[in-house]
Amino acid sequence: MGAQAGTDRDGDPVVDRAAGQDRWQARYDKAAKRDADFSTLSGLEVEPVYGPAPEAVVPGMERIGWPGEFPFTRGLYATGYRGKPWTIRQFSGFGNARQTNERYKMLLGAGGAGLSVAFDMPTLMGRDSDEARSLGEVGHCGVAIDSAADMDVLFEGISLADITTSMTISGPAVPIFCMYLVAAERQGADLSRLDGTLQTDIFKEYIAQKEWLFSPRPHLRLIGDLMEYCQRNIPRYKPLSVSGYHIREAGSTAAQELAFTLADGFGYVELGQSRGLDVDDFAPGLSFFFDAHVDFFEEIAKFRAARRIWARWLRDTYGATTDRAQWLRFHTQTAGVSLTAQQPENNVVRTAIEALAAVLGGTNSLHTNALDEVLALPGEAAAETALRTQQVIMEESGVANVADPLGGSWYVESLTDRIEAEAEAIFARIREMSPDGSMTGGILRGIEDGWFTREIAEASFAYQQKLETGEKKIVGVNTHTGTVAQPLEILRISPEVEREQVATLAKRRAARDQAAVDSALGALVSAARTEENLIPPMLAAARAEATLGEICGALRDEWGAYAETPAF
Repeated sequence: MGAQAGTDRDGDPVVDRAAGQDRWQARYDKAAKRDADFSTLSGLEVEPVYGPAPEAVVPGMERIGWPGEFPFTRGLYATGYRGKPWTIRQFSGFGNARQTNERYKMLLGAGGAGLSVAFDMPTLMGRDSDEARSLGEVGHCGVAIDSAADMDVLFEGISLADITTSMTISGPAVPIFCMYLVAAERQGADLSRLDGTLQTDIFKEYIAQKEWLFSPRPHLRLIGDLMEYCQRNIPRYKPLSVSGYHIREAGSTAAQELAFTLADGFGYVELGQSRGLDVDDFAPGLSFFFDAHVDFFEEIAKFRAARRIWARWLRDTYGATTDRAQWLRFHTQTAGVSLTAQQPENNVVRTAIEALAAVLGGTNSLHTNALDEVLALPGEAAAETALRTQQVIMEESGVANVADPLGGSWYVESLTDRIEAEAEAIFARIREMSPDGSMTGGILRGIEDGWFTREIAEASFAYQQKLETGEKKIVGVNTHTGTVAQPLEILRISPEVEREQVATLAKRRAARDQAAVDSALGALVSAARTEENLIPPMLAAARAEATLGEICGALRDEWGAYAETPAF
């Protein structure tokens, strides 16, 4: 790690600044850079990274480091965003596949660089659009997907071989992914070269979002099967995005979001190792999804601490030896829970602050919420403003010119250390709950006992109390409430969408080879009774046009449903 000058009073190595500068410079010189103007608006040239004075000996520099080196507090790449800016990946989906396809083409035409699919509630729960429990929900919070045929329409005219696609879905993630693969096959894509991210994270469903299909262990089996299949057959695709976003949206603190999310990630590392997979091979296929809330500096510190914790645990606890296996790559979405129905135009400001925090924290991709999302799915004008928010930050603000520009700030470094310490205390508590000392065992016990739910509920209640007493303020809600704004025009999903989706599903069922569907579903259930990898038989069912509800229903009948332990 470079020349050392003893230790500081905490016992940490004191590192010579010049050695770190030289290491960083060597990495920077080898890396490709964008052809762009890296100067201020007034024409001042800026350096790609800044650090202590050349002669300085800095206590704690080992924990801060330089961009592109362990523990990656300052970013994964020596070039920062000079090498490649974050991916603008707007989360979108509504109505049916045709309507969402049109929105995707609009976003891509306006400068979006990747797709992020939002699914409706029936799809998230693994149910078909014509089921009784789907009534009134089809197409309302995302796009309705019933079978691989819907995936064909969703991506019509969009080459899946040439674009990265993220899908935010957990319970039925594996059958949805199989339908995505079938759509890519029908386009003629080389599946081995597909790139993107699947959320798949089932732990956070039990912890926060509450959208599961089975009990935890069958879900973990599916995730393990998917990890194995992707590593062997689709190595560029990231089969597991570990989500803290929903934990934060449920009311957690920043430290809880960070700790619960990384603990879940450690659990999935343990899952991969239990399957005999090499951590250096499968860990690069893990990615993360965080919330960017409105407390600007706390969020920046959270992202910096996340990279540092993950790198250290992957190296020291799980034996990862390569940089790529120690990297924490993450997508960020601005905080939906921070948006207000009162004075909704203020949400543009909140979103810009949150997006800037994500960028200064080194996010790898970003979604910015629309001002009207607190009321409905975003309309086209609001979606465009959300997209332009990122583009203004990227093209006009200058923040992409310097890697980790707040690194070394006394305030930011102190917050980073404090959030890391809080997270470590939570990790210790989770492992204490484990019968075998593993992180997985502690997570499962915490889920079964309702511990995570209680922790989030208590944090949420404490914040609500501060709002009600005025200790914490939200503009337009409990302070500065006067307004001249007019009500917004919002996007409304016509009931006709549901009727059309149900009718289309009926026609597809009538036209398919029912014997082939029945055979494929039977083969899937038979495989579920063995230790066979379930991805190939599930792919066969998707190719036969078995519906999402049929695939999930067959497994639900085999494995049973799950009811959580009441926490109150």
